[in-house]
Amino acid sequence: MSSGTPFYIATPIFYVNDVPHIGHAYTEVAADVLARWHRQSGDDTWLLTGTDEHGQKILRTAVANDVSPKEWADKLVEEAWKPLLETINISNDDFIRTTDQRHEDGVKLFLQRLYADGFIYQGEFEGHYCVGCEEYKQPGDLVPGTGEYEGQLVCAIHSKPVEVLKETNYFFRMSDFEQPLLELYRSNPNFIQPESVRNEIVQFVSQGLRDLSISRSSFDWGVKLPWDDSHVLYVWFDALLNYITAIGYGTDDENFRRRWPAVQLVGKDIARFHAVIWPAMLMAAGLPVPKRVFGHGWLLVGGEKMSKSKLTGIAPSDITDTFGVDAFRYYFMSAIHFGQDGSFSWEDLSARYQSELANGFGNLASRVIAMINKYFDGVVPAPGSYTDAELGIQKTVADAATTADAAIERLAIHEAIEAIWTIVDELNGYITLQEPWVLAKSEETRERLGTVLYTTAEGLRALAVLLSPVIPEATAKLWAALGFDTAVDEQKITDAGGWGILQPGQKMGTLAALFPRIEQDAPAQETAAG
Repeated sequence: MSSGTPFYIATPIFYVNDVPHIGHAYTEVAADVLARWHRQSGDDTWLLTGTDEHGQKILRTAVANDVSPKEWADKLVEEAWKPLLETINISNDDFIRTTDQRHEDGVKLFLQRLYADGFIYQGEFEGHYCVGCEEYKQPGDLVPGTGEYEGQLVCAIHSKPVEVLKETNYFFRMSDFEQPLLELYRSNPNFIQPESVRNEIVQFVSQGLRDLSISRSSFDWGVKLPWDDSHVLYVWFDALLNYITAIGYGTDDENFRRRWPAVQLVGKDIARFHAVIWPAMLMAAGLPVPKRVFGHGWLLVGGEKMSKSKLTGIAPSDITDTFGVDAFRYYFMSAIHFGQDGSFSWEDLSARYQSELANGFGNLASRVIAMINKYFDGVVPAPGSYTDAELGIQKTVADAATTADAAIERLAIHEAIEAIWTIVDELNGYITLQEPWVLAKSEETRERLGTVLYTTAEGLRALAVLLSPVIPEATAKLWAALGFDTAVDEQKITDAGGWGILQPGQKMGTLAALFPRIEQDAPAQETAAG
């Protein structure tokens, strides 16, 4: 058992009505970078992801494909969702499915508790339901339809008509939690982030909360209520519980206490479920609320939110097949301010790959290792006396490590990478100014050459450790080329900013280009996607 500080991070669990696109992969990579960083900091880290497999939308998709909902879910999970995690190199510790027995057992236990404590009652309900969102819509969530849907009210997110449903359902007394939720937001301003999402949630709850319909009797694809099996549980009430059923709620109290509460990464369009319904459910059960709910922005393609229904979804493999996994991870974590909307374009990806990864970082690593192999037979040279130039590099490395760690604490992944990249830029500038190829021409400047090349190699050592959570494959290759026989992802990230860790006399290897030049044009999906 790890003795470090607990850090539990969860992605939303994804609907299996279709295959994943880069919007899903974006959330996965962000959670993975944060988990890897915390693991390398010595924290007791747990990364959870998974799939949401109940509800009307899945049922309809399965029926349309002539299979049972479970067959549909099994197929999508095995052929699309689990392979996605391998495609983008996700280090998840668990994968939960809402059809798992452990999940259903935990859900029933939770429900029975709320029912026994009077938080669930039976009543009549009529409302506008969007199957795409699996949510009853408030009047403010509906807009007049256009085109074929003119004259009808449509969902503001899906632009499709909503259905008017009238049912006798079971309700959760969510209105009881209006004031406790507002007090939570007031007393813990960091509970919902970023601020734009927080303000929206506070405004929504301030307008008053209605009790929530949490069961359906018109179809049977879902978790049956333990006290009335003619009703299945509302898909969101079921899905939200995955974050605690996965870590042993009701079955492994020790692990549950060790892990919970979690940092939860979600798209901003589902922040309301996670920052309103979910904490209210937990309060009703007498459990701690999440540590933090972070509603990140949307990925836009051609100015529109990526969507499976609008065919603007791009498969992650479209990018990784050309640019590689590390470039995918680096681009989405650095090019987009985490928390804000960000636009994806093939041109921007291609340009950043070339300038930042291939020319900036990759070329730096290749040059330094090649020069040590050439001038010192592949043995790390001992540094002589340091000048202001070297002390400047040492300060840059120390500052970058500290700044990046603080940025990760705020979930500002793009700022962390920006801070680390100052080392890349400074080392490239340092090499240009010091001209080691000139120093190599004279025996009189050999000690100085050793100092310059030791400084650049030690800078690369720090870069390998600090960038390991973001670009794990490239940093593992660099680490091996530097002559270490340990694994880079086992290095303490909090020690990365120190100096003098790389030992003179260490034998280096060789290094093939970390980010090879890509000679072809951007993939042809451009027109289809944009």
